[in-house]
Amino acid sequence: MTKRVFIKTLAALAGAVAVCGSAYAQNTPIKFQLDWRFEGPAALFVTPAAKGYFKDAKLDVTIDAGNGSGGAVTRVASGSYDMGFADLAALMEFHANNPDAANKPVAVMMVYNNTPASVMVLKKSGIKTVADLSGKKFGAPVFDAGRRAFPIFAKANNITNVQWTAMDPPLRETMLARGDVDAITGFTFTSLLNIEARGVKTADIVVMPYADHGVKLYGNVIIATPKLIKENPAAIRAFLQAFTKGVKDVIANPAAAIADVKARDGIIDTKLETRRLQLAIDTVINSPDARAEGFGQVKGPRLTLMASQVSDAFNTKTRVNADAVWNGSFLPSTAELNVLPAAKK
Repeated sequence: MTKRVFIKTLAALAGAVAVCGSAYAQNTPIKFQLDWRFEGPAALFVTPAAKGYFKDAKLDVTIDAGNGSGGAVTRVASGSYDMGFADLAALMEFHANNPDAANKPVAVMMVYNNTPASVMVLKKSGIKTVADLSGKKFGAPVFDAGRRAFPIFAKANNITNVQWTAMDPPLRETMLARGDVDAITGFTFTSLLNIEARGVKTADIVVMPYADHGVKLYGNVIIATPKLIKENPAAIRAFLQAFTKGVKDVIANPAAAIADVKARDGIIDTKLETRRLQLAIDTVINSPDARAEGFGQVKGPRLTLMASQVSDAFNTKTRVNADAVWNGSFLPSTAELNVLPAAKK
């Protein structure tokens, strides 16, 4: 071998080593689909990204705003996104209505231990309790999670003969404030603040959370594609560990977390979104059920009951298989999941 050939060979080897080293050091890309816009609750995902927790876990996470849980499920199912955040009922409905779909997303972590859905009325309507809801006029978009699950709420509380008016989401709270409908369904941390924004005092609003009236539906979960589960389970574990670390920070300091959301959407109202985030924490994340079951986890009997209730209420093509929609094998350790503070006295 001549000296010139030897030098070229060394250069080629050095280049190969550099390429391999670069590939080895590259973080795993994860495209993540939120269920909604960059509002207060989005801090749960934006904060661990802003603090570098995902990067520390060797992940390159891209977070995109969404337009509803149904869209989040279908986008993850299509393969456009690797993971996402969606209502478990929407995931169950997709599974049951698309039994032959090859890429049905799977829930890998519980975040909203209780559904955020509530019935909301104004005191001036004379409605004081759920017993007063029979025969009343309800309003909500046709795809609203609370409206979809209302048959479960109605059955649990013996509510009959309600009439529904459909409208676009921005009109829901306006129609309640004007008296066009007697009651609405919606997420507590969304509709309550929207009603107040229309000039109604908090003291004049009656909120009836599904979770407080016999409906123990789970809420939003983190979902992943079967492809990611099969090909890179370590990435899912790393994501959930980094996410959980971020959740602990968000719960400890919601105001600071909203600054991370503000960085993603500069037009948000900081005060409003801080309150929205705190409402979400208090009602569906650090709820009594969540503290009893443990953050991130589910209980088999409750999951099975929900699968049956969703099958009936949503009139799905096939029955929901609870075992097919949930995989808790990627969850962080019990110690890492210990992020919920004690109940406020």
